[in-house]
Amino acid sequence: MAALKYAGLEDTDSEEELPPGWEERTTKDGWVYCAPHLEEKTQWEHPKSGKRKRVAGDLPYGWEQETDENGQVYFVDHINKRTTYLDPRLAFTVEDNPVKPTTRQKYDGNSTAMEILQGRDLSGKVVVITGANSGIGFETAKSLALHGACVILACRSLARGNDAVQRILGEWHKAKVEAMTLDLASLQSVQHFAEAFKSKNLPLHILICNAAVFGAPWSLTEDGLESTFQVNHLGHFYLVQLLEDVLRQSSPARVVVVSSESHRFTEIKDSSGKLDFSLLSPSKKEYWAMLAYNRSKLCNILFSNELNRRLSPHGVTSNSVHPGNMIYSSIHRNWWVYTLLFTLARPFTKSM
Repeated sequence: MAALKYAGLEDTDSEEELPPGWEERTTKDGWVYCAPHLEEKTQWEHPKSGKRKRVAGDLPYGWEQETDENGQVYFVDHINKRTTYLDPRLAFTVEDNPVKPTTRQKYDGNSTAMEILQGRDLSGKVVVITGANSGIGFETAKSLALHGACVILACRSLARGNDAVQRILGEWHKAKVEAMTLDLASLQSVQHFAEAFKSKNLPLHILICNAAVFGAPWSLTEDGLESTFQVNHLGHFYLVQLLEDVLRQSSPARVVVVSSESHRFTEIKDSSGKLDFSLLSPSKKEYWAMLAYNRSKLCNILFSNELNRRLSPHGVTSNSVHPGNMIYSSIHRNWWVYTLLFTLARPFTKSM
Protein backbone atom coordinates (compact mmCIF):
# COMPACT_ATOMS: atom_id res chain seq x y z
CA MET A 1 0.00 0.00 0.00
CA ALA A 2 2.90 2.36 0.71
CA ALA A 3 4.13 1.89 -2.84
CA LEU A 4 0.65 2.54 -4.19
CA LYS A 5 0.33 5.68 -2.10
CA TYR A 6 3.71 6.91 -3.31
CA ALA A 7 2.62 6.36 -6.90
CA GLY A 8 -0.69 8.11 -6.23
CA LEU A 9 -2.72 5.07 -7.18
CA GLU A 10 -4.73 4.62 -4.01
CA ASP A 11 -6.14 8.10 -3.59
CA THR A 12 -8.86 7.87 -6.24
CA ASP A 13 -12.44 6.81 -5.65
CA SER A 14 -12.77 4.67 -8.78
CA GLU A 15 -10.44 2.38 -10.66
CA GLU A 16 -11.45 4.29 -13.81
CA GLU A 17 -10.28 7.62 -12.35
CA LEU A 18 -6.72 8.54 -13.23
CA PRO A 19 -4.18 9.05 -10.43
CA PRO A 20 -2.94 12.61 -9.81
CA GLY A 21 -0.46 13.75 -12.44
CA TRP A 22 -1.78 11.46 -15.18
CA GLU A 23 -3.77 12.33 -18.29
CA GLU A 24 -5.39 10.53 -21.19
CA ARG A 25 -4.87 11.32 -24.85
CA THR A 26 -5.89 9.67 -28.11
CA THR A 27 -4.18 8.64 -31.33
CA LYS A 28 -5.42 9.44 -34.83
CA ASP A 29 -7.36 6.20 -34.99
CA GLY A 30 -9.03 6.68 -31.60
CA TRP A 31 -6.94 4.53 -29.25
CA VAL A 32 -6.54 5.96 -25.75
CA TYR A 33 -3.12 6.13 -24.10
CA CYS A 34 -2.09 7.35 -20.66
CA ALA A 35 0.83 9.63 -19.75
CA PRO A 36 2.21 10.73 -16.36
CA HIS A 37 3.33 14.37 -16.34
CA LEU A 38 6.45 13.67 -14.28
CA GLU A 39 7.83 10.97 -16.60
CA GLU A 40 8.62 10.94 -20.30
CA LYS A 41 6.67 7.81 -21.11
CA THR A 42 3.26 6.66 -22.30
CA GLN A 43 1.33 3.41 -21.97
CA TRP A 44 -1.78 1.88 -23.48
CA GLU A 45 -3.05 0.33 -20.22
CA HIS A 46 -4.89 2.37 -17.60
CA PRO A 47 -2.50 2.71 -14.61
CA LYS A 48 -5.10 1.35 -12.19
CA SER A 49 -7.42 -0.97 -14.06
CA GLY A 50 -4.89 -2.22 -16.59
CA LYS A 51 -7.55 -1.95 -19.29
CA ARG A 52 -7.15 -0.63 -22.81
CA LYS A 53 -9.77 1.73 -24.22
CA ARG A 54 -10.71 3.47 -27.42
CA VAL A 55 -13.11 6.32 -28.09
CA ALA A 56 -16.50 5.57 -29.63
CA GLY A 57 -18.41 7.53 -32.23
CA ASP A 58 -17.64 10.59 -34.33
CA LEU A 59 -16.41 13.94 -33.10
CA PRO A 60 -19.15 16.35 -31.96
CA TYR A 61 -20.48 18.87 -34.47
CA GLY A 62 -18.03 21.71 -35.03
CA TRP A 63 -14.94 19.75 -33.88
CA GLU A 64 -11.99 18.76 -36.04
CA GLN A 65 -8.90 16.62 -35.42
CA GLU A 66 -5.45 18.05 -36.24
CA THR A 67 -1.81 17.03 -35.76
CA ASP A 68 0.91 19.39 -34.52
CA GLU A 69 4.52 19.55 -35.71
CA ASN A 70 5.53 16.93 -33.13
CA GLY A 71 2.97 14.41 -34.33
CA GLN A 72 0.65 14.98 -31.34
CA VAL A 73 -3.09 14.85 -32.02
CA TYR A 74 -5.09 17.87 -30.90
CA PHE A 75 -8.69 19.00 -31.40
CA VAL A 76 -10.19 22.26 -32.66
CA ASP A 77 -13.58 23.45 -31.41
CA HIS A 78 -14.63 25.80 -34.23
CA ILE A 79 -17.82 26.89 -32.47
CA ASN A 80 -16.11 28.11 -29.28
CA LYS A 81 -12.84 29.06 -31.05
CA ARG A 82 -10.52 26.94 -28.88
CA THR A 83 -8.08 24.06 -29.14
CA THR A 84 -7.30 21.22 -26.74
CA TYR A 85 -5.27 18.04 -26.60
CA LEU A 86 -8.17 16.28 -24.84
CA ASP A 87 -10.42 14.29 -27.14
CA PRO A 88 -14.03 15.42 -26.49
CA ARG A 89 -15.09 11.77 -26.92
CA LEU A 90 -13.07 10.58 -23.90
CA ALA A 91 -16.28 10.50 -21.86
CA PHE A 92 -17.54 7.82 -24.25
CA THR A 93 -14.96 5.06 -24.42
CA VAL A 94 -15.25 1.33 -24.84
CA GLU A 95 -12.93 -1.31 -23.43
CA ASP A 96 -10.57 -3.24 -25.62
CA ASN A 97 -9.18 -6.40 -24.10
CA PRO A 98 -7.64 -8.39 -26.94
CA VAL A 99 -6.48 -11.92 -26.33
CA LYS A 100 -2.73 -11.81 -25.92
CA PRO A 101 -0.99 -13.53 -28.84
CA THR A 102 1.22 -16.50 -28.28
CA THR A 103 4.94 -16.05 -28.66
CA ARG A 104 4.86 -18.47 -31.56
CA GLN A 105 2.55 -16.47 -33.79
CA LYS A 106 1.43 -12.91 -33.24
CA TYR A 107 -0.90 -12.60 -36.23
CA ASP A 108 -2.82 -15.10 -38.32
CA GLY A 109 -4.99 -15.36 -41.41
CA ASN A 110 -7.82 -13.40 -39.76
CA SER A 111 -5.72 -10.34 -38.87
CA THR A 112 -6.55 -7.10 -40.66
CA ALA A 113 -4.19 -4.28 -41.56
CA MET A 114 -5.95 -1.94 -39.13
CA GLU A 115 -5.51 -4.46 -36.27
CA ILE A 116 -1.80 -4.82 -36.97
CA LEU A 117 -1.38 -1.02 -37.06
CA GLN A 118 -3.50 -0.50 -33.95
CA GLY A 119 -2.17 2.39 -31.91
CA ARG A 120 0.69 3.15 -34.32
CA ASP A 121 1.44 6.76 -35.24
CA LEU A 122 3.35 6.82 -38.53
CA SER A 123 3.56 10.61 -38.79
CA GLY A 124 6.79 11.61 -40.51
CA LYS A 125 7.25 8.23 -42.22
CA VAL A 126 7.47 8.18 -46.02
CA VAL A 127 6.23 5.06 -47.84
CA VAL A 128 6.37 4.07 -51.52
CA ILE A 129 4.05 1.27 -52.66
CA THR A 130 4.08 -0.11 -56.20
CA GLY A 131 0.76 -1.12 -57.76
CA ALA A 132 -1.13 0.76 -55.06
CA ASN A 133 -4.22 1.77 -57.01
CA SER A 134 -6.01 -1.55 -56.39
CA GLY A 135 -5.96 -4.82 -54.48
CA ILE A 136 -3.49 -5.46 -51.70
CA GLY A 137 -1.48 -2.37 -52.65
CA PHE A 138 -4.45 -0.06 -52.21
CA GLU A 139 -5.48 -1.56 -48.86
CA THR A 140 -1.88 -1.22 -47.66
CA ALA A 141 -1.65 2.39 -48.85
CA LYS A 142 -4.96 3.31 -47.22
CA SER A 143 -4.12 1.68 -43.89
CA LEU A 144 -0.69 3.35 -43.66
CA ALA A 145 -2.08 6.75 -44.72
CA LEU A 146 -4.85 6.58 -42.12
CA HIS A 147 -2.14 6.12 -39.51
CA GLY A 148 -0.32 9.29 -40.52
CA ALA A 149 2.28 8.10 -43.04
CA CYS A 150 3.06 10.05 -46.20
CA VAL A 151 2.25 7.48 -48.89
CA ILE A 152 3.26 7.61 -52.55
CA LEU A 153 1.22 5.34 -54.82
CA ALA A 154 3.53 4.24 -57.63
CA CYS A 155 1.15 3.16 -60.41
CA ARG A 156 1.36 2.32 -64.11
CA SER A 157 -1.76 4.43 -64.77
CA LEU A 158 -1.60 7.89 -63.20
CA ALA A 159 -5.36 8.30 -63.70
CA ARG A 160 -6.13 5.16 -61.70
CA GLY A 161 -3.54 6.21 -59.13
CA ASN A 162 -5.24 9.57 -58.68
CA ASP A 163 -8.62 7.83 -58.33
CA ALA A 164 -7.14 5.74 -55.51
CA VAL A 165 -5.78 8.90 -53.87
CA GLN A 166 -9.27 10.43 -53.90
CA ARG A 167 -10.75 7.30 -52.30
CA ILE A 168 -8.26 7.55 -49.45
CA LEU A 169 -8.86 11.28 -49.03
CA GLY A 170 -12.58 10.49 -48.87
CA GLU A 171 -11.92 8.53 -45.66
CA TRP A 172 -9.59 11.15 -44.14
CA HIS A 173 -9.28 14.48 -45.94
CA LYS A 174 -5.90 15.25 -44.37
CA ALA A 175 -4.22 12.01 -45.43
CA LYS A 176 -0.83 12.60 -47.06
CA VAL A 177 -1.14 10.65 -50.31
CA GLU A 178 0.14 11.21 -53.83
CA ALA A 179 0.20 9.21 -57.06
CA MET A 180 3.26 8.95 -59.30
CA THR A 181 3.80 7.12 -62.58
CA LEU A 182 5.77 3.88 -62.50
CA ASP A 183 5.60 1.24 -65.23
CA LEU A 184 7.68 -1.74 -64.17
CA ALA A 185 7.53 -3.10 -67.73
CA SER A 186 9.84 -0.24 -68.73
CA LEU A 187 13.25 0.11 -67.11
CA GLN A 188 13.32 3.69 -68.39
CA SER A 189 10.06 4.39 -66.50
CA VAL A 190 11.61 2.90 -63.34
CA GLN A 191 14.58 5.22 -63.73
CA HIS A 192 12.34 8.26 -64.32
CA PHE A 193 10.30 7.41 -61.22
CA ALA A 194 13.43 7.12 -59.06
CA GLU A 195 14.71 10.47 -60.36
CA ALA A 196 11.32 12.14 -59.76
CA PHE A 197 11.15 10.77 -56.23
CA LYS A 198 14.68 11.89 -55.40
CA SER A 199 13.89 15.38 -56.68
CA LYS A 200 11.36 15.73 -53.86
CA ASN A 201 14.22 15.47 -51.32
CA LEU A 202 12.15 13.15 -49.12
CA PRO A 203 13.42 10.31 -46.93
CA LEU A 204 12.21 6.78 -47.70
CA HIS A 205 11.39 4.68 -44.66
CA ILE A 206 9.35 1.91 -46.28
CA LEU A 207 9.44 0.59 -49.85
CA ILE A 208 6.78 -2.02 -50.59
CA CYS A 209 7.32 -3.95 -53.83
CA ASN A 210 3.75 -5.08 -54.39
CA ALA A 211 2.84 -4.76 -58.08
CA ALA A 212 2.53 -7.98 -60.06
CA VAL A 213 0.91 -9.62 -63.05
CA PHE A 214 -0.53 -13.14 -62.98
CA GLY A 215 -1.61 -15.48 -65.74
CA ALA A 216 -0.56 -13.03 -68.45
CA PRO A 217 -0.07 -14.23 -72.04
CA TRP A 218 3.49 -14.26 -73.38
CA SER A 219 4.81 -10.89 -74.44
CA LEU A 220 8.08 -9.00 -74.45
CA THR A 221 8.60 -5.65 -72.79
CA GLU A 222 10.24 -2.71 -74.55
CA ASP A 223 13.46 -3.96 -72.95
CA GLY A 224 13.16 -7.31 -74.74
CA LEU A 225 12.35 -9.36 -71.62
CA GLU A 226 9.40 -11.61 -70.84
CA SER A 227 6.82 -9.35 -69.19
CA THR A 228 5.91 -11.42 -66.09
CA PHE A 229 9.57 -11.73 -65.11
CA GLN A 230 10.26 -8.02 -65.60
CA VAL A 231 7.12 -6.66 -63.93
CA ASN A 232 7.13 -9.03 -60.95
CA HIS A 233 10.86 -9.13 -60.29
CA LEU A 234 13.37 -7.30 -62.44
CA GLY A 235 11.57 -3.94 -62.37
CA HIS A 236 11.46 -4.05 -58.58
CA PHE A 237 15.09 -5.21 -58.43
CA TYR A 238 16.11 -2.16 -60.47
CA LEU A 239 13.91 0.17 -58.40
CA VAL A 240 15.56 -0.92 -55.15
CA GLN A 241 19.02 -0.43 -56.64
CA LEU A 242 18.13 3.13 -57.70
CA LEU A 243 16.66 4.02 -54.28
CA GLU A 244 19.19 2.17 -52.12
CA ASP A 245 21.09 5.36 -51.22
CA VAL A 246 17.88 7.05 -50.02
CA LEU A 247 16.93 4.00 -47.97
CA ARG A 248 20.35 3.98 -46.30
CA GLN A 249 20.16 7.69 -45.52
CA SER A 250 16.67 7.18 -44.03
CA SER A 251 17.59 4.28 -41.75
CA PRO A 252 16.01 2.63 -39.95
CA ALA A 253 14.20 1.71 -43.15
CA ARG A 254 12.74 -1.41 -44.68
CA VAL A 255 11.91 -3.08 -47.96
CA VAL A 256 8.92 -5.41 -48.15
CA VAL A 257 8.62 -7.69 -51.18
CA VAL A 258 5.20 -9.24 -51.77
CA SER A 259 5.90 -12.78 -52.96
CA SER A 260 3.76 -15.93 -52.92
CA GLU A 261 3.65 -19.44 -51.51
CA SER A 262 3.63 -20.60 -55.13
CA HIS A 263 7.40 -19.99 -55.28
CA ARG A 264 7.73 -23.54 -53.90
CA PHE A 265 6.36 -25.10 -57.10
CA THR A 266 9.13 -24.26 -59.52
CA GLU A 267 12.88 -24.27 -60.09
CA ILE A 268 15.29 -21.91 -61.84
CA LYS A 269 18.27 -24.26 -62.10
CA ASP A 270 19.25 -26.53 -64.95
CA SER A 271 19.99 -30.26 -64.66
CA SER A 272 23.55 -29.54 -63.46
CA GLY A 273 22.31 -27.31 -60.62
CA LYS A 274 23.33 -23.99 -62.19
CA LEU A 275 21.07 -20.96 -62.64
CA ASP A 276 19.31 -21.27 -66.01
CA PHE A 277 18.69 -17.75 -67.34
CA SER A 278 16.53 -19.13 -70.16
CA LEU A 279 13.95 -20.14 -67.52
CA LEU A 280 13.67 -16.58 -66.23
CA SER A 281 12.80 -14.99 -69.57
CA PRO A 282 11.61 -17.90 -71.74
CA SER A 283 10.70 -17.86 -75.41
CA LYS A 284 7.05 -18.03 -76.43
CA LYS A 285 7.40 -21.74 -77.19
CA GLU A 286 8.71 -22.49 -73.69
CA TYR A 287 6.33 -20.16 -71.85
CA TRP A 288 3.63 -21.21 -69.39
CA ALA A 289 1.96 -18.37 -67.47
CA MET A 290 1.70 -20.15 -64.10
CA LEU A 291 5.33 -21.27 -64.15
CA ALA A 292 6.48 -17.78 -65.14
CA TYR A 293 4.60 -16.35 -62.14
CA ASN A 294 6.04 -18.96 -59.77
CA ARG A 295 9.58 -18.31 -60.97
CA SER A 296 9.21 -14.57 -60.56
CA LYS A 297 8.00 -15.09 -56.98
CA LEU A 298 10.97 -17.34 -56.24
CA CYS A 299 13.25 -14.58 -57.55
CA ASN A 300 11.46 -12.15 -55.20
CA ILE A 301 12.37 -14.24 -52.17
CA LEU A 302 15.97 -14.88 -53.19
CA PHE A 303 16.40 -11.17 -53.85
CA SER A 304 14.82 -10.15 -50.52
CA ASN A 305 17.04 -12.54 -48.56
CA GLU A 306 20.22 -11.30 -50.21
CA LEU A 307 19.15 -7.67 -49.91
CA ASN A 308 18.64 -8.12 -46.17
CA ARG A 309 22.07 -9.71 -45.84
CA ARG A 310 23.72 -6.79 -47.59
CA LEU A 311 21.76 -3.84 -46.21
CA SER A 312 20.77 -4.83 -42.67
CA PRO A 313 24.20 -3.78 -41.33
CA HIS A 314 23.34 -0.31 -42.68
CA GLY A 315 19.95 -0.09 -40.94
CA VAL A 316 17.81 -1.29 -43.87
CA THR A 317 15.94 -4.57 -43.42
CA SER A 318 14.24 -6.57 -46.15
CA ASN A 319 11.46 -9.14 -45.83
CA SER A 320 9.35 -11.09 -48.28
CA VAL A 321 5.73 -11.89 -47.47
CA HIS A 322 3.09 -14.36 -48.63
CA PRO A 323 -0.18 -12.36 -48.50
CA GLY A 324 -2.54 -15.34 -48.56
CA ASN A 325 -3.78 -17.95 -51.00
CA MET A 326 -6.03 -16.79 -53.85
CA ILE A 327 -7.07 -13.47 -52.34
CA TYR A 328 -9.81 -12.06 -54.59
CA SER A 329 -8.38 -9.01 -56.31
CA SER A 330 -7.91 -7.91 -59.92
CA ILE A 331 -4.73 -10.00 -60.34
CA HIS A 332 -6.65 -12.86 -62.01
CA ARG A 333 -8.14 -10.68 -64.75
CA ASN A 334 -5.99 -12.03 -67.62
CA TRP A 335 -7.94 -15.28 -68.18
CA TRP A 336 -11.55 -16.18 -67.44
CA VAL A 337 -10.53 -19.59 -66.04
CA TYR A 338 -8.44 -17.92 -63.32
CA THR A 339 -11.32 -15.54 -62.60
CA LEU A 340 -13.66 -18.52 -62.17
CA LEU A 341 -11.23 -20.30 -59.82
CA PHE A 342 -10.73 -17.19 -57.70
CA THR A 343 -14.49 -16.62 -57.57
CA LEU A 344 -15.14 -20.18 -56.36
CA ALA A 345 -12.41 -19.86 -53.72
CA ARG A 346 -13.53 -16.42 -52.55
CA PRO A 347 -15.83 -17.55 -49.66
CA PHE A 348 -12.98 -19.61 -48.17
CA THR A 349 -10.07 -17.17 -48.46
CA LYS A 350 -9.04 -13.95 -46.79
CA SER A 351 -10.78 -10.80 -48.03
CA MET A 352 -9.02 -7.63 -49.13
